[in-house]
Amino acid sequence: MEFREQQAIYVQIADYICENILLKKWLPNDRILSIRELAVELQVNPNTVTRAYDFLQSRDIIQNKRGIGYFVNEDAEHAILVYRKEQFVQHELPVLFRNMYLLNIEVEELEMQFEKYKEENFKK
Repeated sequence: MEFREQQAIYVQIADYICENILLKKWLPNDRILSIRELAVELQVNPNTVTRAYDFLQSRDIIQNKRGIGYFVNEDAEHAILVYRKEQFVQHELPVLFRNMYLLNIEVEELEMQFEKYKEENFKK
């Protein structure tokens, strides 16, 4: 995993776990990697993974079953969507709206581009 400088590593690890859940690689009630296992896999300090796991627990995405390990919560997908939508609205939309204003892009043009993107990338 390649880490980006502009975001804390523990947040990027949390996003990685969330993506695995959204992609259905880890299902509700599945056991996920231990702190040590994930730290070795991602080549990071175990304290960083602990921070990511604490963050995800505070968002009710994973839970720690003492002595057994960490597990995906039953309602993790919903919790992830709520969290990620909140992040998108707070951090990414303002940048998008500013660029739309500066480049004189109307919502209708953006909507057409979005539909084209969905067709090209998410055909079923």
